[in-house]
Amino acid sequence: MNFNQAVITAFSKYAVFTGRASRPEFWWFALFNTMVAIAATTVDNSIGIELFSIVAGLALLLPGLGVAVRRLHDTDRTGWWVLISLTIVGLVVLIIFYATPGTPGDNEYGPAPAA
Repeated sequence: MNFNQAVITAFSKYAVFTGRASRPEFWWFALFNTMVAIAATTVDNSIGIELFSIVAGLALLLPGLGVAVRRLHDTDRTGWWVLISLTIVGLVVLIIFYATPGTPGDNEYGPAPAA
C-alpha cells in the first residue's frame, strides 16, 4: 500500500471501527496527519489566528481514530486500547502495538488486510 492508497482508504472508512488495517495503511496515514498538522500550524502562524489547526484536527479526528482502532484489531487487540494513550507511558505502549506485525490470516476482527 502506498501513501495515496492509505489516505484514500482511511477517508473511505471515515468512521469505521470494525475490520483491520495494515501497518503501511496506519503509518502512511500518520504521516499524512503530521504533514497536515504542520501545514495548518504554518498557515495559522502566518495569519495570527488558530483556525486551520482546529479545523484540520476536527476533520482528521474520526479517520485517525478509525485507522488506529483497525490497526489494533490487526494485532488482535481490542480498540479500547486507544484509551491508554491518555497517559504518557500509554503512548509508548501504543506505538509498540502499532509497529507490531498483524496476526497472519483471519482473526476475530476479520480477514487479514491487504498489505
